[in-house]
Amino acid sequence: MERERLRAYCLDKPASAEDFPFGDDVAVFKVADKVFALLPVASTPPRISLKCDPVLAELLRETYPTITPGYHLNKKHWNSIEVDASIPEDELLEMIDHSYDQVVKGFTRKERERLNSSASPSGDSSL
Repeated sequence: MERERLRAYCLDKPASAEDFPFGDDVAVFKVADKVFALLPVASTPPRISLKCDPVLAELLRETYPTITPGYHLNKKHWNSIEVDASIPEDELLEMIDHSYDQVVKGFTRKERERLNSSASPSGDSSL
């Protein structure tokens, strides 16, 4: 999977935004100012770091050699993934979904309701 496909998928998440708080080298994807993905600009093959439930994070690391503890991140809650053909695309996209969901589940009920309303066509897109 190419970097641009990963980027587009992250940006398709409700209320997601891309930022470069660490300089031009790493795109950071956030929902309501909370990080759910980091995508280095120039890595070949692409790499992506994603938030993950700690138990699932360990299982994924045991299953795929290209998944390692998060680089410069909390290794209990983050995985870094070298995106090569060893991980099926649908599974990689599910990992992005899971990361986004991990962040959203930490929101208050009111924040989640605002997020859900912004995802609807008539909703306010600001969080």
